[in-house]
Amino acid sequence: MSAPLGPDSVQDLTPEEVARGLTEGRILLVDVREPNEFAAERYPGAFFLPLSAFDPDAIPDPDGRQVVFACRSGKRSVTASLAAQEQGYDYKAHLAGGLLAWKEAGLPTES
Repeated sequence: MSAPLGPDSVQDLTPEEVARGLTEGRILLVDVREPNEFAAERYPGAFFLPLSAFDPDAIPDPDGRQVVFACRSGKRSVTASLAAQEQGYDYKAHLAGGLLAWKEAGLPTES
């Protein structure tokens, strides 16, 4: 029997690491915020999959890229990563601090 999944099963990535990975085509960013949040402001180039309707099967084939989850503050992205892992996906990374940290780092958003 495998050990239960916990926050230690999720890797924290900094906004700078995620931005660099997006630029270099190494990351598939999955935004798990809700539709109203996504409509107001979003990560450039992110795939949108709200946590309220989360199904890791809906994530496009990462085609060699690392799947990284993101939300507003970094809590729901951990939840999404753990949920995906429970369904057998090797999606272990999230954007630590979420959109708040992204903006604090001076990175661009779309609206």
